[in-house]
Amino acid sequence: MTLRDSALLSVSPRCFSTTKMTSTLNSAATQRNAEDRGATQRKTDHYPGRAFDEVRCGGVCWVMMIQLGHVSEVVRYPVKSMGGNSTESAYLGWHGLNGDRRFAFRRLEDNSGFPWLSASRLPELLLYHPFGLDESTGEPLPTHVRTPAGITVELRGAALQNEISERFGTSVELMNLKHGIFDDSAISVISLATMAGISRTAEVDLDTRRFRANVVLETLDLEPFLEDKWVGRTLVFGDTEQAPMLRITQRDVRCMMINLNPDTAKQDARVLKTAVQLNDNNAGVYGTVVQTGKIHVGQVVSLVA
Repeated sequence: MTLRDSALLSVSPRCFSTTKMTSTLNSAATQRNAEDRGATQRKTDHYPGRAFDEVRCGGVCWVMMIQLGHVSEVVRYPVKSMGGNSTESAYLGWHGLNGDRRFAFRRLEDNSGFPWLSASRLPELLLYHPFGLDESTGEPLPTHVRTPAGITVELRGAALQNEISERFGTSVELMNLKHGIFDDSAISVISLATMAGISRTAEVDLDTRRFRANVVLETLDLEPFLEDKWVGRTLVFGDTEQAPMLRITQRDVRCMMINLNPDTAKQDARVLKTAVQLNDNNAGVYGTVVQTGKIHVGQVVSLVA
């Protein structure tokens, strides 16, 4: 990224002197093309046209970074398509945030490769809210669920399974997968600017819960869909050698889920239509974990330049 690009993004480049961070970034790349250019080496990774600058001075490695903003929200969704739980911090492991989407209801009569019951088939799932804490597996997992009627039932109990089966009209069973149950990727990121842009054009109130992302960023640049430019690059959370890192792999293609009001499960088709109109049905991005660690609200987020 040139200094001109940095100016267009309205952010400032910065550097980190850390051998470990550079080593981690290098290990994520499968193709490398290093060329000595005096004091600077440009290493190109397996995403064509993307690179990061590694400046060496006196044997010290400096990784060029551009600050994007900070973490505004961190959210787990313990049960697929049910309500989420906001948290001040969460550990980012190799399979996403610990405790995220570890449960889902399986449709017993569905023999396809994706038998999971989601709110696209049963919108009322959004009105169920997991809570409680069971850390016996090493992850923060819920123990109970509050139903739309305000009744508390055990997550693993027959009462919840029977109620969901009755609502859906056919039998389901609860599944618990230790590595999570995801549609496309184990971690998703979106900016407040993107959600605000869609909500403003669709003329609906901004509600981050519609988009069900794990990490919501408040970016310095208020341009919607800025996340599209991050694909093929690496996000760094914090400024230490142990900083969690995400390799952004693809845009988040949206479905009718963003039409659903999280409080009522009622649909408003204007939301998805607007995402299609403004950005070819994309809003936010998916990533793969490059380095594990804790993500917390207020944490500075940077892009490897």
